[in-house]
Amino acid sequence: DEPDLDLPDAALEEQHRKNLERAAKLLAELPSKFPPSKTSTLTGSEHLAQRFSEWLATERPRIVQWTALRPHEAKSNLPLLTVQPDDSVFASGDISKMDTYELTFRNVPAGVTALRLEALPDDRLPAHGPGMTYYEGRKGDFFMGEFKVFAGTSQVKLVRATESFSKNNFGNAPVTAALATDGNPETGWSTATREGERHEAVFNLAEPLRVVGDLRVKMLFGRHYAASLGRFRIAFTTDARGATASTLPPEAQELLLRPDKQLTAAERAKLREHFLLVAPELKDARTEIETLQKPPVLQTTLVLRERPPVNPRPTFRHHRGEFLSPKEAIAPGVLGVLNPLPPGAPTNRLGFAQWLVSTDNPLTARVTVNRQWAAFFGRGIVRTTEDFGLQGDAPTHPELLDWLAVEFVKGSGGLGLGSGVSTRTPWSLKQLHRLIVTSATYQQGSSFASDPRTSPQTPDPRPNSLLSRFPRARLDAELIRDCVLRASGLLSAKVGGQSVFPPQPASVTSEGVYGAKSWDESKGEDRYRRGLYTFAKRSAPYAMFNTFDGPSGEACVARRDVSNTPLQALTLLNDTVILEAAQALGRQLAAQPGSVESRVESLFRRCLTRPPSADERAQLVKFFAAQRARFASGELKAADFAGKGDGDATDRAAWTALARALLNLDEFIAKG
Repeated sequence: DEPDLDLPDAALEEQHRKNLERAAKLLAELPSKFPPSKTSTLTGSEHLAQRFSEWLATERPRIVQWTALRPHEAKSNLPLLTVQPDDSVFASGDISKMDTYELTFRNVPAGVTALRLEALPDDRLPAHGPGMTYYEGRKGDFFMGEFKVFAGTSQVKLVRATESFSKNNFGNAPVTAALATDGNPETGWSTATREGERHEAVFNLAEPLRVVGDLRVKMLFGRHYAASLGRFRIAFTTDARGATASTLPPEAQELLLRPDKQLTAAERAKLREHFLLVAPELKDARTEIETLQKPPVLQTTLVLRERPPVNPRPTFRHHRGEFLSPKEAIAPGVLGVLNPLPPGAPTNRLGFAQWLVSTDNPLTARVTVNRQWAAFFGRGIVRTTEDFGLQGDAPTHPELLDWLAVEFVKGSGGLGLGSGVSTRTPWSLKQLHRLIVTSATYQQGSSFASDPRTSPQTPDPRPNSLLSRFPRARLDAELIRDCVLRASGLLSAKVGGQSVFPPQPASVTSEGVYGAKSWDESKGEDRYRRGLYTFAKRSAPYAMFNTFDGPSGEACVARRDVSNTPLQALTLLNDTVILEAAQALGRQLAAQPGSVESRVESLFRRCLTRPPSADERAQLVKFFAAQRARFASGELKAADFAGKGDGDATDRAAWTALARALLNLDEFIAKG
């Protein structure tokens, strides 16, 4: 399951604590705000005492003694119903658009005149319940279409039903408890807009139960979306007067059952507090209190939660992969051609994890180190990183693959970690990375001249398959953006947060297959965040990433293809992000002291991480002079090209042109 988890926020919790303190203070002041009588000479305090006495006289006859029923059996078509210590029932697991709950109660006494259904909040439910609605409808809502009672095999007739609150999430059609007894599952009871609160519905029997026996309650939930009840409790009364639903909490109802002489001063003060919270005379004064008492709205995140073993989600083999054509049920297990589950391992996610990292598993370590190798060298020891089967490629260095897998499992220890470091951490990617990058293989140059296999006399059907030189590889799309921003000094170091919208052509999202979507370009620091924070729309991928072979997200991709197209060169020349990075470099170089030659070398080192050769330096100085002459003559508009900045626009424009040329080099976007 993937329930929502509230993320703690110290600032919000502190503010809520202060709000509750403020609410308690205002609550204590309510008696002093009670208005004088409009029909007599009673003062505010006298009027309060009179109205409180009248309220007690009105409410006490309405309150009856309730006794909770503990289910002997609770079952449903899909959700798992678990009886809680307080006799309530908690529902978990999957829900459908038409769920049926059936509860059986043993030895229910004779004389029962009414049943009460309490819809209870619970932190484990969406929006704290009491419903299980998670999508389409309001989170935490429910819709009970039918409430039926059976004594033995006979249905018990219900004559009057009331509720403490009801609200329809769709339109203004009534959604009352009475409609849950009309035989029509499309009408019923709901409490939308008041999630996270307790509600109750009371159902009166046409005739009291005549004999002691079993009682069954059936409830039907569902609309055009899944809307089952998440936590609830059923109680009975034998009061001959019948019963009605009350808006008062259970503790207040318990106090009202006792006469004044049996109440302590503290209990009577508690009752008066409940009266103050419902008195119409104080409606306006309570507005701030009710606002302050509301819990803070916390950010949430999805978490994985293991389902109870007694309620596994049924899994089926789907005919030809079609999810609408389920065939036979599938039991938990692992691939038969590989090692079995470890002895004693449970058949759940924990057992699967133990199987994955078992020393008998021939694949996990090899696949992992192969993917890490591919990340560093551009190609795995097994080229088909996504396929180690019969249709995949054979490893070019099988012994190396096995050795790396063994080192990965037991920890590479001091290998490549530096003097004095000998700690081994099994399955440590960090140690594996250090082992790879400190190897002589990784530290080779990528020059073709030093590789005899590039000679026409010794053609190699698989170029550089023996890694006699470092394999030159183009960076992934996201890394190209990051490198451009890092070289220019624009890259934001901000971590986490929402996705960002860097500049791109407007037509990318305005003419989407599934309708236009606005792309509101991010401002400030968010404009220059790392590529992984870029908003992803599968039907209209970010243009720059798509140009450099970034996957759309419509399917899982273990290995990216690498293309070489004119559009990539045009993107590195004209993309807004590239131009802004070049302008940033231009501003920095124009303001930097020193000769043109020294600044050219500084820019070259910054972009390509090496010093230029004498010929390269001369060519770049010549290019800079030519571009400066063009801007100075007015052939090109320096101010427009250089962007905003201080100093001579001609200088900034010339340095911007030079920076853009370096950012466009193949060496800049390639590793090796």
